[in-house]
Amino acid sequence: MATEALALDGVDALYGESHVLHGVSFALGESRVLALLGRNGAGKTTCMNSVIGFLPPRKGAVRLFGEPVERLAPDVISRKGIGLVPQGRRVFPRLTVRENLIVAHQRRKGAWNLERVFELFPRLRERAEQDAGSLSGGEQQMLAIARALMGNPRVLLMDEPSEGLAPLIVAEVGRTIARLKSEGQSIVLVEQNVKLAFSLADEVVILNTGRIAFAGPVEAVRDNEALITQHLGVF
Repeated sequence: MATEALALDGVDALYGESHVLHGVSFALGESRVLALLGRNGAGKTTCMNSVIGFLPPRKGAVRLFGEPVERLAPDVISRKGIGLVPQGRRVFPRLTVRENLIVAHQRRKGAWNLERVFELFPRLRERAEQDAGSLSGGEQQMLAIARALMGNPRVLLMDEPSEGLAPLIVAEVGRTIARLKSEGQSIVLVEQNVKLAFSLADEVVILNTGRIAFAGPVEAVRDNEALITQHLGVF
């Protein structure tokens, strides 16, 4: 059986009295990509927040390579090896590209350092001394990914990495994710671009109003017009 890099078991999450996630369970295999899909408001970002510790589960378990992390603080979870590329990029606009990356660096064992992220994203090397706020949207997305990698994550959460980007940049983001996967990175990908998600994912989980509507291999869903139309509204 493949090693489970990340597992959610019966996770419930609430914002105040609003019950958002209902018994969510899924597992991400090591060196695999799991696409977490659903309409707006389905609970995808809430699920990510529960994993990273921003919204601890009210019920259920989150395990990183078998170790429970659902009761830990976000900074501890990050140091354990869960990295986040947040929706909307959220770079530090008044810090330079280099400073954004240095701030994100953690003393965890791993291959990612400034030189390696600059090799992955040559444009960031060219703009290393520019303020992050002066970068294009695509460059800021590259910086957001690079910043997460500087933590040497064992599991990388990516929340809408193609959002608001031009098609050529979306393709570049897709190639980057494919390369990370080929190098052994375990990834949970939240993505509205279904075509991109299906091209990268090994497994797919579809949420509908905070509940699992589908979980299985990508081959079982990518040509299922009825399922995709019902839960994602596109085909």
